[in-house]
Amino acid sequence: MNALTKARLLINILRWRLTWDVRDTDYRPKNLKNPKFVTAHEAVKMIRDGATVLSSGMAGNSRCSIFFWALREVFEQTGRPRDLTWVTVGAQGSRGMVPGTMEELALPGLVTRWIGGHLETVKAFLKLADDGQCELHAMPQGVETFLFEAQANGGDSILTDVGVGTVLDPRVGRGTPIFASGAKTNFVQAEEDQLRYWMPPIDYSLFVAPYADAEGNLYMQHACLETEAWEGSRAARRNGGKALASVSAIIEKDEKNIWMPAEMVDAIVVNPRSEQTGGVPQYRYWPMFTRGAGVEVKEAVEELKFVNRILGITPVRSAADLAVGRLAASLFVRVAHQGALVNIGVGLPEEVCRLVYEGGLSDDITFFTETGVVGGLPTPGIFFGAAINPKKIITSTAVFHRAYEKLDVTVLGFLQVDCEGNVNVAKRGEGAINYVGAGGFPDLTHVAKNIIFVGTWMANAKMTIVNGALKIAAPGKPKFVGRVDEINFNGRKALERGQNVHYVTNVGVFRLTERGMELVQVMPGVDIERDILRGCPMKFVLPPNDRVPLVPNNIVTGRGFRLQWNQ
Repeated sequence: MNALTKARLLINILRWRLTWDVRDTDYRPKNLKNPKFVTAHEAVKMIRDGATVLSSGMAGNSRCSIFFWALREVFEQTGRPRDLTWVTVGAQGSRGMVPGTMEELALPGLVTRWIGGHLETVKAFLKLADDGQCELHAMPQGVETFLFEAQANGGDSILTDVGVGTVLDPRVGRGTPIFASGAKTNFVQAEEDQLRYWMPPIDYSLFVAPYADAEGNLYMQHACLETEAWEGSRAARRNGGKALASVSAIIEKDEKNIWMPAEMVDAIVVNPRSEQTGGVPQYRYWPMFTRGAGVEVKEAVEELKFVNRILGITPVRSAADLAVGRLAASLFVRVAHQGALVNIGVGLPEEVCRLVYEGGLSDDITFFTETGVVGGLPTPGIFFGAAINPKKIITSTAVFHRAYEKLDVTVLGFLQVDCEGNVNVAKRGEGAINYVGAGGFPDLTHVAKNIIFVGTWMANAKMTIVNGALKIAAPGKPKFVGRVDEINFNGRKALERGQNVHYVTNVGVFRLTERGMELVQVMPGVDIERDILRGCPMKFVLPPNDRVPLVPNNIVTGRGFRLQWNQ
């Protein structure tokens, strides 16, 4: 990447930082006679007390900032609307680091119940919950999107196997409430050998689209994703509510490219500062995130890495971490196949995506994200949820339908694993402030043919690679335990479904079998008795011949490492 590109990116970051909390919630373009076009203040004043509101978007992508700001301001001025139930699917916070996120709504009395998929980034709401001022519920992201679809079609619930045998199953865990003592309702119930999920009828759908024309038709060209806007808006209107959109600009009518017709939209707010994605205003949209972009992938990857590094988001990977990534990637090419539909999670799984791309294999498979982006290369950090050169951008509901039908491989992280292969990804500790939310994890792990969990063997351990061998300089807190604190993935149920499940760590690879967790590869330098058995509360078994193959040297060191499909 040349100096001119770096300068351009730095200027973009600086401009964003200097203006990221600038807003005009009373703005309405002049000379617009269509009453659909209103100010942000006027739009949120349509929301009644006690209503259920859905906001769409994911992380920095398609943020509903103007609605969050306007709702906060109106509530502070009038005390209305209040006692709202808020619904989200993807993460919509910033851990208190960036303005214009859902955290703007964290005022006592404004939102008193939140139903979401991924909760961790909305720290202000988690604090409200710990103070007893907001009831929290966690649902699988795919299940949520199917509920919007059901409501849009006149239904009120869905019946599914997803979540059976996990914390979501009232026969095993608490159901949807994060803390049962503070919940007045459970949005899931057992029904024979399945679970029935429901949620309050959506009254208002808040979302962002790039453009509108003067008639009120909406357009999605130059968007980086669609998420839940379509099904959520249909649900709201079917329930007698309203669809409220924010756009960046008014354009000429283009009949063939209308995404949502004017009759489906109740109010439109024009926000010239609306973002395509975090730090990228829609009026300066980045083509790389749009369908059919065809940009040079290598250059785009370098640009995104540079931005994430400047923002301090890119993690620093140790030699031991990089070895885990190569080990997981080598397993990936053994269980996947050319033409596979693949989902990659955040954290160390992103290393697998990087290696598959750098190995020249990414064009042979189809990646997708839960936001509805299909094809292309998934983006990391602040841009997570988008992709470089996406082939399709569809709704979250549509992409989960596709995943349920034919997901071949998912690569995901973990917080804890136990001897039955159960996985906890949501509960870090006590209190709401330590709750992550499982996101789409329950859906993806339920339907994938092959599941690769990848993560560190211990939390906060110090490990190095010395002369082609792993050395544990200082052990940490075990992640492989006798029993996980919360079951978000049930190993026994996975075996019943015939899924192929592996767990890739610094010390080696485990495979879920009928005999239990079997150690099938071990890192050079690791003594099974000393380094695994003595420090691991999880019981596991060795192969029938008691011989565990060593991880090859090229994976450990990276020297001569090359990925290729099994023939």
